[in-house]
Amino acid sequence: MMGSYDWLGPSMFGAALLLLAVGYPVAFTFGGIALLFTLIGVMVKLIDPTLLFNPALWSATPDRIFGTMNNFTLLAVTYFIFIGSMLEKSGIAEELLETIGILFGRIRGGLAIAVVTVGALLAATTGVVAATVIAMGLISLPTMLRYGYDRRLATGVIAASGTLGQIIPPSVVLVVLGDQLGVPVGALFIGALLPGLLLAGAYILHIVLTAWLRPDLTPALPAHVRQIPNLGQRVVQVMLPPLILILLILGSIFFGIATPTEAGAVGSVGAIGLAALNRRLTVAALRKVCDATLRTTSMVMLILIGSQAFSLVFRGLGGARVVQSFFSNLPGGEWGFLALTMVIVFALGFFIDFFEIAFIVVPLCAEVARPLGIDLVWFGVLLGVNLQTSFLTPPFGFALFYLRNVAPPEVTTQDIYRGAIPFILIQLLVLALLVRFPVLVNWLPSLMAT
Repeated sequence: MMGSYDWLGPSMFGAALLLLAVGYPVAFTFGGIALLFTLIGVMVKLIDPTLLFNPALWSATPDRIFGTMNNFTLLAVTYFIFIGSMLEKSGIAEELLETIGILFGRIRGGLAIAVVTVGALLAATTGVVAATVIAMGLISLPTMLRYGYDRRLATGVIAASGTLGQIIPPSVVLVVLGDQLGVPVGALFIGALLPGLLLAGAYILHIVLTAWLRPDLTPALPAHVRQIPNLGQRVVQVMLPPLILILLILGSIFFGIATPTEAGAVGSVGAIGLAALNRRLTVAALRKVCDATLRTTSMVMLILIGSQAFSLVFRGLGGARVVQSFFSNLPGGEWGFLALTMVIVFALGFFIDFFEIAFIVVPLCAEVARPLGIDLVWFGVLLGVNLQTSFLTPPFGFALFYLRNVAPPEVTTQDIYRGAIPFILIQLLVLALLVRFPVLVNWLPSLMAT
């Protein structure tokens, strides 16, 4: 039976959402809420000693922080952020978009298909959303608008394609999920490969159907734009380097040669090599890449430290017990738990980004999923696809903000929001397919296990 103070733990989530909604920094929100509810817990305990709360639990914080700093798996986050920043500065993303755009530009919807294709290729090398969305927004959006593409379709394609980096390995989301779920990141990478390609294919199918039903929204490029000498040679020169980098990163993981962290280190060296081949490797560029990597990594670590404090106090106030009791008593067993978890994660994605969800909600869900016998690799991939929607769902979708910052003045925020809706629905459809057919996730890992 729930005690009279069991509301304290769950109330922490409400307080955190309130502060995030008014724009308070994420890392400080979690740490501040932890301190606030520690004081509340102490005050309540002074009034009623029956409350099982001990503020001495804060003594575990240093060990948790140093444990995070010593986490070899999370080091992969830094490497993949570095790769994404380096490829952005080296111009590889720009050359890919221009070349593949011309290659597919002869058909209706070809530019949009090229954006999805490049988004998938960049996802398989970087796993970073910001760099991909900004690069494609700067390069492709003006071109698509110039040749008559519908503004909502163009912005939706760019924003959605940029988020492929969150499910197609190597993915920062999957690295964090693997750490929080306690499963090998390599297994999550392998399991997410087919779902990621399925999602990219679903985007392309949507574009093809739109071009067929509404050809006026997706015109082909004019003939004079497509006429470039030695196009085939240019395609090979532009696509071969990133494909080699993909093989270096994913191949070494899939065949057990390297861990994701080690593969990230190899990929970082490869990205530096590609920048040198493009004659873009300068001291100034390297300084910018390192600065971007440091800023993003520091943000992730601060959020993780804040979430550690939040988690400690939440458990100290009995919140974990309340959550586990609630999920364990749901009707429908594992399917009821799975359905509610997916709904909660999707709803939270409207207000907070995947880091907060992964660090706070996922560990609690894992503690319930494990006793229910749910395959945590499959569960992790489902969460990854679900969390991907957090980058597209208004009002706080990060991909929408990235695109808004680089979009031409004639593109309104409403255009971007409305353009994202069809792709959110596509993501939810793919998520439903993965729930219905777990083999889409489990097939490749099963092959690697034999």
